[in-house]
Amino acid sequence: MYTKQDLKNMIKEMGIASTDTLFIHSSMKAIGEVLGGADTVLDSFMEYLENGLLILPTHTWGSMSETHNVYDPNKEPACVGLLPNLFMKREGVVRSLHPTHSVAAYGKDSMVYIKGEEEVTTPCAVGGCYDRLRERNAKILLLGVNHNRNTFIHCVEEILEVPERLTEKPVLFKIVMPDGSLKESYVYRHYNRTTPHISEAYTKLEQAFYDNNVAKQVKFGDATCILCDANGIFEVTKKVLSHQINCLMELDEIPKEWWE
Repeated sequence: MYTKQDLKNMIKEMGIASTDTLFIHSSMKAIGEVLGGADTVLDSFMEYLENGLLILPTHTWGSMSETHNVYDPNKEPACVGLLPNLFMKREGVVRSLHPTHSVAAYGKDSMVYIKGEEEVTTPCAVGGCYDRLRERNAKILLLGVNHNRNTFIHCVEEILEVPERLTEKPVLFKIVMPDGSLKESYVYRHYNRTTPHISEAYTKLEQAFYDNNVAKQVKFGDATCILCDANGIFEVTKKVLSHQINCLMELDEIPKEWWE
């Protein structure tokens, strides 16, 4: 059974600094038995990154729709697992106002980091929370999951204007603002005519990331994890897509020479 100190030691062994910006996609089940459970996992990251910024997705795309369209950041549960749902309720953690792709942040500049998400019109907008990972030279930890959970690649595709990624028309959402008022927000949703889950294609880039040293395998508890450099992920994806902009959908396998 892992203790909090065990987990902190593993974070350090990954090469993560206490001043880093770290974005975590997670599977609590993959970690194994932890003394104190999920709360200890969160404690280990929050305490270790005492001088940095910790971010978890608190997405609501699974519940928000044309009919259930009022997003209250204080009440709407996340559809991406146990750790995000516990994290966003902790003291000092702030949650962004994006109606489908919100994030929760804790630490240095957290309020500045989540600012303005009520104004964006796409899931992972240019200049939004996911794009800001590049500005902060952030690391992305895929904790017990793989790149089909790496939402940052959606952001890369938005920046590069990859076609066939969004709905034809936006959906009207209503965001509960901090003062209790409702703000209308028109946001496009992820959509591709050939697959219901665009991100399943992102695993085709896994070897490209390893070969270019922008991702490496690490361990956290029992979980096999992938630690990524956000800027590196952007550059390698950009290089691959420069050969064929929609290759992740159009090809079953990416030619290795495209990233070498």
